[in-house]
Amino acid sequence: MASPPKTIGTAASPENRASSNRSNSGAPANEHGADPQWRRLRGYAFDPGLSQQFETAAINQTVFRIPWEPLEPGPVGEYVEVLDYDPASDAYYDPVNLDRRDIVAADGCSPDESNPQFHQQFVYAVAMLTIRNFERALGRRVLWSRQDEKRPRGKWDVFVRRLRIYPHAFRGANAFYSPAKKALLFGYFPASSAARGSQLPGGLLFTCLSHDIIAHETTHALLDAILPKYLNPTNPDALAFHEAFADIVALFQHFSFPEVLKHQISKTRGDLASQSLLGELAQQFGQATGLYGGLREAIGQTNEKTGRWEPLEPNPLDYERVQEPHARGALLVAAVFDAFLAIYRERVADLLRIATGGSGILPAGALPIDLVNRLTQQATKAAQHVLSMCIRALDYCPPVDLTFGDYLRAIITADRDLVPDDDHHYRVAIIEAFRRRGIYPRNLRTLSEESLSWPRGKELDEQARSAIEFLANQLRDLPPSIQYRSSRREVFERLLNYQVRIHNIVIGKIDDQILGNLEKVTGLVFRRAPQVQGITLTGGMPSFRVESLRPVRRRGPNGEEINHVVIGITQRRFITKKGEEPEFPGGCTLILDLDTLDLRYAISKPIDDAQRESQFRQWLFDDPVGAQLGALSEPIAHLHSYA
Repeated sequence: MASPPKTIGTAASPENRASSNRSNSGAPANEHGADPQWRRLRGYAFDPGLSQQFETAAINQTVFRIPWEPLEPGPVGEYVEVLDYDPASDAYYDPVNLDRRDIVAADGCSPDESNPQFHQQFVYAVAMLTIRNFERALGRRVLWSRQDEKRPRGKWDVFVRRLRIYPHAFRGANAFYSPAKKALLFGYFPASSAARGSQLPGGLLFTCLSHDIIAHETTHALLDAILPKYLNPTNPDALAFHEAFADIVALFQHFSFPEVLKHQISKTRGDLASQSLLGELAQQFGQATGLYGGLREAIGQTNEKTGRWEPLEPNPLDYERVQEPHARGALLVAAVFDAFLAIYRERVADLLRIATGGSGILPAGALPIDLVNRLTQQATKAAQHVLSMCIRALDYCPPVDLTFGDYLRAIITADRDLVPDDDHHYRVAIIEAFRRRGIYPRNLRTLSEESLSWPRGKELDEQARSAIEFLANQLRDLPPSIQYRSSRREVFERLLNYQVRIHNIVIGKIDDQILGNLEKVTGLVFRRAPQVQGITLTGGMPSFRVESLRPVRRRGPNGEEINHVVIGITQRRFITKKGEEPEFPGGCTLILDLDTLDLRYAISKPIDDAQRESQFRQWLFDDPVGAQLGALSEPIAHLHSYA
């Protein structure tokens, strides 16, 4: 395609959009009956480039199945709002109405690179698929928010109903999530003259037509909604984790496309560790910018000298020396993918023994279709389990200053809580894969499950236990109070009220001096004199903020239930060096058991930790990468411009 979007759709001014929508909308699909359970929308499993290759043309088009919701033209739903304005062309494109009967009957618009309305449909479908994966893993609805800058004292958040998506936001080889705008912005650009593969040199490429790029950017927004302090580059792992986690989600969503998975299992003869589409990300983007293969690959890469694909051997020294966020994040992606491969091999070992008469060695030739189907089922299950483990772990992470070692501990702790009996040894696979790449906490003596799990909150004295019991009692009615509320705004406001209530309770207990040794256990500074100078004071006390409050109610595979609430409390102080005063964060994630009224875990980043402050200073002031990242107002936009 050689022309920008303005030549392929009807441009409409904002004033004319509403009347245009009404005249073209037709009768709604559900006016004579109940809404269907699912909305089916056609799209690309990867990106348009694979539809232009003979080998993959038959599998690249897929149908996304997402929960039904009534939509306004855009589409505009409960979670996202697609706004198709192209500033470079000064054009608004007619918004697609996915509730039109003919569009519903046809499973949406046909995949077409030249149709802006298909672009709108595709970004909506992939974003909603990604949101659904998060809600299924977390067991609660996604809520967007931003801090209310007009209320500096409490700085409580304000509800943002919809994440905005701009399919044609600018001309350029970039796409990014903007935390300031609460929006996803996708660019389009002409391919390099050195473009490889099926990509036409000089042809126009739309980042909004890549499943991987859309899923990646949506994940940035979801991670920011859950843990908003993670966009602060407080250590080498901070932004690297944002990039890696977004890649992990995009990568494992490949396994939700059955035809693609069957095709790749047949091609690799069940060996997913070999080169395949399943281990690549944003292939067309990579080819259009002159790279071999995908933009980033989790398990291997093409040798630029020989042109041959080679597997990547884990090197534990890379974690110590690699600083650039994408390269550092790739280590985490590779570790998680390696763990998945080990789990997949364990799940299919019996199938291979049956199919080979006990040898486990497949004969030459194509695999029987029944074996391919069974291998596909096991790969899908293993991928969904690993993805859910990675997402659930977010509730077990500290609220600030995350490291990859912290994330490993979060994965193991979260999974042990939900699945005490790890019959398939998923946790062992995770630990081994991380260890092989040198990713583990440096302050532990062993890497056993018991050592890696966060310490239980058993060290509280009587006064502190009383304080925790009082907090938990105040929160006991929280899960049922939001469970049956249909409005996400109502859920948000309910949670916000509880945040304010918990903040005021802690303030009151500080005044009454009845917190016991809670400060020691949590690492928070409530009333004691900090060991370091410069802590921000409010009313004569160290300031803190109840950053988040998240109910956690899940059921494990054997019927195990957890009924917890996660409270994220943050603190900050300013340090001075070279005339600058950056914000040094601290905080703690408190996980309370609402059934027993106990403190389950206190996951802490103390604000008066001298060693952590020293590492923070070194990273921000002495490391050139840290100094550059620390000055960014739009970190994701900056990182992706150099991806």
